[in-house]
Amino acid sequence: MIAAYQPDGAGLAPLPEGHGPEAALWIDLLSPDAQETALVEALGIDVPTLEDMEEIEISNRLHREGDCQVMTVMLPGRDDEGRQFSAPVTFLLTPERLVTVRHHSPRPFETFATRAERSSAGSGTPVRIFLGLVEEIIARQADLLEATGRVLDRVASEVYGEEANDVEGLRLALRDIGQQGELTAKVRLALFTMERMLSTFIVWNGTMKHRDPQIGTLAKAQMRDINALEVHLDFLNSRVALATDATLGMINLDENAVVRTLSVVAALFLPPTLIASIYGMNFANMPELNEPYAYYIALGAMVASAVGTWVWFKAKGWL
Repeated sequence: MIAAYQPDGAGLAPLPEGHGPEAALWIDLLSPDAQETALVEALGIDVPTLEDMEEIEISNRLHREGDCQVMTVMLPGRDDEGRQFSAPVTFLLTPERLVTVRHHSPRPFETFATRAERSSAGSGTPVRIFLGLVEEIIARQADLLEATGRVLDRVASEVYGEEANDVEGLRLALRDIGQQGELTAKVRLALFTMERMLSTFIVWNGTMKHRDPQIGTLAKAQMRDINALEVHLDFLNSRVALATDATLGMINLDENAVVRTLSVVAALFLPPTLIASIYGMNFANMPELNEPYAYYIALGAMVASAVGTWVWFKAKGWL
């Protein structure tokens, strides 16, 4: 799918029907087919394949092809089934336009066009659209971290609350904690790759002949935002680790209580079992077998030993 935008006042608007992509300042390619790729490549821009975008070498993710700056980052997004995962997104920045290539749906690419007028970078040039989109992506990562904080607050109230939690509830809490840990890992990867991209972009911008003097300042401000989010991310990761340990500890305590109860119940039956085992032996010389009330005496001894064991455990506080 291809979407093309042009400036509309302080914001962006889709290109009217009948206009080719050459009139756009921002072209967004989502899983482009051969025809859509050919339309963009006719503008002199090489569109990378998904295999090219997945290359992990920095030299492949951040490089220049003439006047085109090729920058690839890893961003969290959702697939067609709504599952969240990280995948590469490539920015192709030229003096004439910005082209983005992606094969999943990070939310900033769906919301930026309608909110571009509120961007601190503006949307009058391709480079300002690029920085505005980066600003939207950073804001999205902040939203994800805030959502993680809310989930951890809820889980903490469940795990540390005064009301007892059953094992199934604790297991669900542990699943939620694990999901948030995976999400923070995706956000960390996004922030890391975006930080590398912005630092490279700042260097490239400094070598441009007709550069906008505000661009470097805006990019450095976004770098500071990323650094602040990384500090907050470290704090959330420590909370995830603490919540994981606490939840596992609660599960172990609950399971230990069950094991202790079973152990006590088994201990209560040890003395009666001993008495029954003694009188179940088939020795010829067992005088008690000839007593008329021997059976009832043995039963009474079994009950008395069990009750005595229970009273002793109770006095020790084991029950």
